[in-house]
Amino acid sequence: MVSAGDFKNGITVEIEGNIYQILEFQHVKPGKGAAFVRTKLKNIISGGVVEKTFRPTEKFENAHIDRKDMQYLYQDGDLYNFMDVETYDQIALNSDVVGDALKFVKENEIVKICSHKGNVFSVEPPLFVELAITETEPGFKGDTAQGATKPATVETGAVVMVPLFVEMGDVLKIDTRTGEYLSRV
Repeated sequence: MVSAGDFKNGITVEIEGNIYQILEFQHVKPGKGAAFVRTKLKNIISGGVVEKTFRPTEKFENAHIDRKDMQYLYQDGDLYNFMDVETYDQIALNSDVVGDALKFVKENEIVKICSHKGNVFSVEPPLFVELAITETEPGFKGDTAQGATKPATVETGAVVMVPLFVEMGDVLKIDTRTGEYLSRV
């Protein structure tokens, strides 16, 4: 159990049957009346963000989130198949659970499967991936004042904005959180 007075950023708690992660909190002591805690909470299952206030003495149950490394095997229609690398157990997740998480992930790569009490709610790709460019237009010298970019399709089918000097066949390092090009490998 954690009281609202002990909230810290990043803690996950169960409030009214939903699992929330604390994004921001602020202890407020007004001149008149009792102190309270103003929070910004993210529902980890739906992704919605809400703002709520609590009395500092209110208590909430800690929500334990399991993050397990699993290997992404393949996609079969709307189902994405994963395998536990330790026990070789396989699970299939629906496309609404996976969302855009596998946009930059190739088959046989390791991802983190997030669950609460056995219910999987999201897939976390690795922070950085290396992917080859399968399609891009050639860049020409003299086209640019500075920092010009062009679209490039990588081997997973995702489109990334890259500098003009990047060519087809180059291997890129990409940040999966933002979808940005970082460097050539």
